[in-house]
Amino acid sequence: MEMFDAFLARAILAGVALSLAAAPLGCFVVWRRMAYFGDATAHASILGVALSLAFALPVFIGVLLIALAMALAISALQARGQTLDTLLGVMAHSTLALGLVTVSFFSDVRIDLMAYLFGDILSVAWSDFLWIGLGLFLVVGLLGWRWSALLTCTLNRDLAQAEGINPKREQLVLTLALALIVALGIQIVGAILIAALLIIPAAAARNFANTPEAMALIAAAFGACATLGGLAASLHWDTPTGPSIICCAAALFFTSTLLGALRGRGLS
Repeated sequence: MEMFDAFLARAILAGVALSLAAAPLGCFVVWRRMAYFGDATAHASILGVALSLAFALPVFIGVLLIALAMALAISALQARGQTLDTLLGVMAHSTLALGLVTVSFFSDVRIDLMAYLFGDILSVAWSDFLWIGLGLFLVVGLLGWRWSALLTCTLNRDLAQAEGINPKREQLVLTLALALIVALGIQIVGAILIAALLIIPAAAARNFANTPEAMALIAAAFGACATLGGLAASLHWDTPTGPSIICCAAALFFTSTLLGALRGRGLS
């Protein structure tokens, strides 16, 4: 019983910590319409797993390096006038395919590929909290430090430049934070679902928030609720934990959208 309680406690703490870190970043992803950007970065993380196996690195380090390189490459190509939606589609699917093919060459290494694709939050060890805690601190610290500048750039780039804010620098801050979240989230919800954990709670929070700060706080609460609900559903019905968390987040989104629509019509 104590062992069961310990692994469940680790899963809850890891999921809630990731939700708290992802919430404010997810708001910027929604505001800036960067959903496909997050998807492309997350898909590339499987190539980071292959890099970690090739050079005997911790998976977190390999995924972080590839996610950051992917995000910076997309930003650079976009600045040169490349069509963003096509570029993201090509890079997202090609890097995912390359990562899967590369991993297949490591036949002498035992690896649960499904865990990296869809997450395995129940396998989180106490030692993993070193990386999770560090990542949480860095992401929240970065966004808290640059919140006002990031918000100004998101609302009006011309106004930001007039106030002496460099939009490219703020984009770099978001890129770094996004890479960190992807590296942290690959074990918890997996490369396929981490973008959903970024986007869905923030989109759900938008129906209730009157200020950007309120939206970030509500998104954090929704993300935490989705994590707890997904874990409970997974344990009760023996369903995959990562997808269960995202299903709970989706349920919150559709419920909040319905309530928002009713409130807008004066029916609630």
